[in-house]
Amino acid sequence: MAKTYDAAAGGSPLLCIAHCHRQTYFVLAITPDAREKEAKQIQVTEFLPHHPGGSKIILQLAGKDATEEYDPIHPPGILEENLKPEAKLGRVDLDTLPKQHAPSEEEASDEAPPPLDSLLNLDEIEEVASRQISRKAWAYYFSAADDLVSKRLNNEAYRSILLRPRIFIDCKDCDPSTTILGNKVGLPIFVSPAAMARLAHPSGEAGIAQACAKFGAMQVISNNASMTPEQIVADAKPGQIFGWQLYAQIDRQKSEDMLARINKLSDKIKFICLTLDAPVPGKREHDEKSKNIASTLPVTSAVMDASASETTSGGIGQQLFMGTSPSLTWKETLPWLAKHTTLPIVLKGLQTHEDAYIASLYAPQVRGIILSNHGGRAADTAPPAIHTLLEIRKYCPEVLRSIEVLVDGGIKRGTDVVKALCLGARGVGIGRAALWGLGAGGPAGVERTLEVLQTELETAMRLLGAHNVEELGPQHINARALEQQIYDGPAGLEKFRIWILSKL
Repeated sequence: MAKTYDAAAGGSPLLCIAHCHRQTYFVLAITPDAREKEAKQIQVTEFLPHHPGGSKIILQLAGKDATEEYDPIHPPGILEENLKPEAKLGRVDLDTLPKQHAPSEEEASDEAPPPLDSLLNLDEIEEVASRQISRKAWAYYFSAADDLVSKRLNNEAYRSILLRPRIFIDCKDCDPSTTILGNKVGLPIFVSPAAMARLAHPSGEAGIAQACAKFGAMQVISNNASMTPEQIVADAKPGQIFGWQLYAQIDRQKSEDMLARINKLSDKIKFICLTLDAPVPGKREHDEKSKNIASTLPVTSAVMDASASETTSGGIGQQLFMGTSPSLTWKETLPWLAKHTTLPIVLKGLQTHEDAYIASLYAPQVRGIILSNHGGRAADTAPPAIHTLLEIRKYCPEVLRSIEVLVDGGIKRGTDVVKALCLGARGVGIGRAALWGLGAGGPAGVERTLEVLQTELETAMRLLGAHNVEELGPQHINARALEQQIYDGPAGLEKFRIWILSKL
């Protein structure tokens, strides 16, 4: 696989060398203004025990060029931001360092990628990206839990829903714009939080933002982004809409500090997306087999502590979850959030009608929910989002009137978007698709992804006789085949209503 990553283009350190001398550990990194001649020398001895991925990975890289391990997954400037001034020991002449000629693990392909406009669907874009990005990046993006059943069903479920086209309707005009949480967007398609975009391309999450701006699409920034939120929104266009994904940390102060930063960006970041569908990491076997960079990640989560990370095997996904709190509750977490932000809250990862109903009782603090099984990356055989949407329509349709419902996962065609909208979804999220677009062609690849979906969406709307998103409804589809697969037990809602109201 050819690697598209070019650290120099990313604006963050080009060279990172771990070095040990008498139990004092250093990280050497070239700054953008001096990467030709010299590098900063930073002493990280005191930081080693606090490294989110554990100290082992730093020590393993002692004496080696760690650029490819470090740079794509650390936001530019993170060393300067997080280490004390006294840790910066000065500069080092790179010519004095031993030259390394280690063979690359991945050989570049001589085959040039095809023109983006020749890629006609999201599967073709993914195929090109898979050849362009590194093996470890592919493993992280592609992987899902266990046997990948939920990942597969996320898309297959949409195939079971049939469209009901109409005739003799003037379909010359078609407007795909809508509003999400009261914010005007050009498409009912948004980019879901997807971590580590710079593994695909040096422009990273900022490149995705650049593409979204062209279409007026909303972007939810991952808590585990490879760039800082400030960097991602820096070049946002007027009116461009972002959300911020939050993984509540065991160390709540870390989350509170991040919320304070996000509050200062509220002119661009319009809501907090609290992710709840992965309180512990799923077993992602493709990713675990690519564990060579697993411990290098800057953000930690799940039920592991720092000492556990020293011996934990696993891929990027496992490491991203070290530090995330597995003990969030309705009773405690939402009041805690209310103390630290006035931004609207969107809950991500609901997979049952019961939880959707409970969430609706917390309006207006909770303004919306995203139905999602974490891209099939958490509990394998968990239901696709479209199943949960049908459950809500069956057991508690009032939820669709009290809060906004969005869906995420498995979207590969504009017809998939239409089907979700017909069933009451306010918007539809794409996660991997944006990363594949980035890997296939940088920001232009993400633009191509959105262009394909927009074209297919508008074609489907015209064939259904819908001039705008608001006109789409259940009369435009036949979901009987899929309805047979959804939960058919008792609704069980009254006890939740009584319990919640007693607590409010």
